[in-house]
Amino acid sequence: MHKHQLIATMNNYKIAYKGLSEGVHDFTFEVDGALFEAFENSEILGADCRATVQLQRGAAQLIADVRIEGEVVVACDRCLEDCALPIDYEGQLVVKFSDEEQEYDGEVLWLFPGEPELDLAQYIYESVILSLPYQRVHAEGECNPEMLERFSIVSEGEFSAIEAEAAREEEQQAVKGEAWEKLAALKAQMEQED
Repeated sequence: MHKHQLIATMNNYKIAYKGLSEGVHDFTFEVDGALFEAFENSEILGADCRATVQLQRGAAQLIADVRIEGEVVVACDRCLEDCALPIDYEGQLVVKFSDEEQEYDGEVLWLFPGEPELDLAQYIYESVILSLPYQRVHAEGECNPEMLERFSIVSEGEFSAIEAEAAREEEQQAVKGEAWEKLAALKAQMEQED
């Protein structure tokens, strides 16, 4: 039997699996910025995503195939303005049951047999965060030019000149270091001769 439910409550990412018959059940969650606000230090400023969950209920475990699509808003790494990034994530969460407390490792979630619900908030949050690109920037040419101007302290040519000057100073320090070593050796030699 295959059933589908739309979970409309904004901050509710729980599935009451206890009442489900064995088999496959579909759920849909609307994922907005409220989910990310619930986690401390989240870099996501807003979200408009949909998580579809195909939950296979077995006698001893649950298997949740999760697809998250939409977009999130983060600060652009280049200009710090709001930047919308697409999200397209597919993953699988295996849920097992144990009377002993077990660590969640991102792929297997352990629940106590008496727990009536499967809470997917943490899994959805982590899945979205992990699917973000390493560099979170606007497409080329879409950054706020005024903000880029503020962050552009030196031009490329000026930066090269600063690097060259630093290399010259480092070389001079090395030469001075060698000269001091020679003077120290000469002083030690003269003290020995006296």
